[in-house]
Amino acid sequence: MAPTPPVLGTLTWLPAAEHPELLGAPVAAALAQLTGPAWVAEIDDDLADTAAFTEAYGVPAEASANCVVVATRRAGQTALAACLVLATTRADVNGLVRRHLGARKASFAPQDVAVTESGMAYGGITPVGLPASWPVLVDAAVAAAGLVVVGSGTRGSKLAVPGTVLAGLPSAEVLDGLGQPVVETSAPPPPAPVRLRAPDDSDVGWGERPADTSDSDRRYLEDRPPHWGSD
Repeated sequence: MAPTPPVLGTLTWLPAAEHPELLGAPVAAALAQLTGPAWVAEIDDDLADTAAFTEAYGVPAEASANCVVVATRRAGQTALAACLVLATTRADVNGLVRRHLGARKASFAPQDVAVTESGMAYGGITPVGLPASWPVLVDAAVAAAGLVVVGSGTRGSKLAVPGTVLAGLPSAEVLDGLGQPVVETSAPPPPAPVRLRAPDDSDVGWGERPADTSDSDRRYLEDRPPHWGSD
């Protein structure tokens, strides 16, 4: 008896192995490596990015995971790896990832490099089907999750796979603290207070001539300090 399709958001989930046409070629070829079920759902490829996807299809961000490609430098050599973290967090690339991989430097790989080397579409890169030489670092929160929505190798669909299955990929390593909470941008500082002029701080000061030169009190008005006011 086939497993019951999951209820996750408003999407229609189908057995991934039965619909290779919805998957990137490397992903379809790697499904046999999985130790558990995988489901695929077709989406609008303009809505593949996480924020747009979760809003459009009602899939909670905490049930989605992002797979980012990382480039590391060590002894003059560049290598690639992947990090899988919940969509509510950000991979600690220049901290935990760099130290764990023993690299001098680590950063997000350029888009063209990530696409070319993974063989997957940008916005659809997933840990399933990545080159065997790449370490796949999986955050412990992903490994402990139930179904996790990830890319499918294309922008036109998503995979839903148990976290334990993703953690069991041949090149996967589970790391505590890989996904760090996203720090919200602080509010802009309040505007500087408007300085109000004192009553005697006017544009008419010492020695300035009154507007009406025929005024009989002209001399008085010319010589009085500005803070005296009118009699």
